[in-house]
Amino acid sequence: MKHCPSCSRTYTDEALNFCLEDGTPLVTDSSMSQGNPTLHYPPPRDTSPSAPQTPPQSYPSNPTPPSYNPYQPSQATPNQAVPFQPQPQWSPMPAAPPRRSGAIWWVLGILAVLLILGVGIIVVIIAVASMNSQPNRNSLANSNRNSNRTTNTNTDSNSTPKLPASFTDDFTKQTWTTGSGEYGQMWYADDQYHIKAKEKVYIDVYGPTPDYNTENATVKVTARNVDGVSPTTGYGLVVHGEKKNDKLEDYSFLIYSGAKPQYKIVLHKEGNESTLVPWTETSTIRSGTSPNQLEVRIKGTVMTFYVNSQLVKSIIDTEGYKRGRAGFYSSDAHEVAFDDLEINR
Repeated sequence: MKHCPSCSRTYTDEALNFCLEDGTPLVTDSSMSQGNPTLHYPPPRDTSPSAPQTPPQSYPSNPTPPSYNPYQPSQATPNQAVPFQPQPQWSPMPAAPPRRSGAIWWVLGILAVLLILGVGIIVVIIAVASMNSQPNRNSLANSNRNSNRTTNTNTDSNSTPKLPASFTDDFTKQTWTTGSGEYGQMWYADDQYHIKAKEKVYIDVYGPTPDYNTENATVKVTARNVDGVSPTTGYGLVVHGEKKNDKLEDYSFLIYSGAKPQYKIVLHKEGNESTLVPWTETSTIRSGTSPNQLEVRIKGTVMTFYVNSQLVKSIIDTEGYKRGRAGFYSSDAHEVAFDDLEINR
């Protein structure tokens, strides 16, 4: 008789040397190798009715199952021990690959929005820089029914810039607005500045730089009707000209050099034209194509108007347009040329 010192399993096969359960070498049991011991049986049970009954013994309903032997002894060679082989170890199922987070789409979306905003900002900066690089030119076109149209801009500082005591423009250098438009055209020719408005329309043009400021200044210019037919609504010299909110603001000293020469003084305010001095006949104006020198002397709010050095009228600047610029006015599809502009302060 042999037994396993590890699991205490006994074996009667003397040729078996290893435990079939766990492979441990078997140990010979000397006490059991000396023959089989005498078995003692209990006395026979009395089955007579008067005999006392032995209470039945109870057994577990679920007896312990026999030990599982994963090996087939029949497959082993007789009298050859089958070595113990451990059961394969349990390994968990491979983890599922992590789900791709949707946050990457949010990041890409935010980057796209930032890129679009950046491009928009760059476009705005380029547009503003381009606008600021345009020359400071000024031309305003209006119909005789006081409807205003702006063709150029004019801006003046709220404070009077430092200006030279004397300034002249003989129109040999082209700095004023030129070109054709809906209300007429402006151009340089023979060192003069020409304006030709369309029918029933007048054009009002301001000087291109602050040097043309008329505050406390004497302003003179020579004007002539080129085709010999004077515009019926006049042509002449503008002072204190400024555009505010795309609307004309100035005083205009106009002449008519037809058969009965006359002068007129008008006010442009918020784009509307109003008459301060109506058409007034005077012999100081030369008719036809002869040039006439127009002059406005400004001191504070007092403005005095001259034609060919002859006084014709004085008025008060009630609108406070003292920081505007000199300019020119022409109308009614007849060409007028301006020359020798002088500003003395």
